[in-house]
Amino acid sequence: MKDFFSSRMQSFRHAFRGWFYVLRTQRNAWIHSAIATAVFFVGLWLNIPPRDWAVIILTAALVFSAEFLNTSIEVTVDLASPDTHPLAKIGKDVGAAAVLVAAFAAILIGLLLLGPPLWQKIIALLS
Repeated sequence: MKDFFSSRMQSFRHAFRGWFYVLRTQRNAWIHSAIATAVFFVGLWLNIPPRDWAVIILTAALVFSAEFLNTSIEVTVDLASPDTHPLAKIGKDVGAAAVLVAAFAAILIGLLLLGPPLWQKIIALLS
């Protein structure tokens, strides 16, 4: 049983090491983090319902997962193909496109969920 828990702890350490690597090396991860933090505080301010929180959390997880997978693709391609190669470029571009799709979806979801209550709050503040 001790080995089981020890190996689980080691798995968590590896995962957090990867997470911190992405935050340390990928500028876009910082942009995603800043926007996710802003969305979180706006959601608190608007007192959105639990179902909206669930969608926002899943959406943020999707964007971060895409960013993590894209970084994984990039470093693996760099390892396998240190020289410039058209297929390596395609692999990296497709990984970046996955992040872009997730980010655009997150923007639309944020506008759908936060837009109407935010607009009402702003109108109320201005009246």
